[in-house]
Amino acid sequence: MDIRSFELTDSDQVVALWQSCGLVRPWNNPLLDIQRKVAVNDELFLVGDSSAGIVASVMGGYDGHRGWMNYLAVSPDYQRRGYATDLIACLEEKLLVIGCPKINLQIRTDNIAVQSFYRKLGFNVDDAVSMGKRLIPDT
Repeated sequence: MDIRSFELTDSDQVVALWQSCGLVRPWNNPLLDIQRKVAVNDELFLVGDSSAGIVASVMGGYDGHRGWMNYLAVSPDYQRRGYATDLIACLEEKLLVIGCPKINLQIRTDNIAVQSFYRKLGFNVDDAVSMGKRLIPDT
């Protein structure tokens, strides 16, 4: 797998990947999420490309205080090959270069299996409550 920056022509493949990994929710339009991301820090939106096409992705961000990681996905047919770990390492390197001191992510509470994966990579549960408020509906 080669890791590279996302390109707009990857959009359909990335959305299909997110769907195959169960990341798409009815209240989030994935194409709008992509449009919003490419407008801000697009160099932190990475894909894993193989002869089969896009098999992995991660959407990173940095707000000057914290880095964020969203939409980490690896095609079910390509899981357990280290691709997610490689994507995270690449994103962490890019964040370090721009001076990011910490990376955060959110995991759905029902996604227990992925929590142990992140712990193995050095992530810990923060003593914080994640809250959100939708400003623009995607429907």
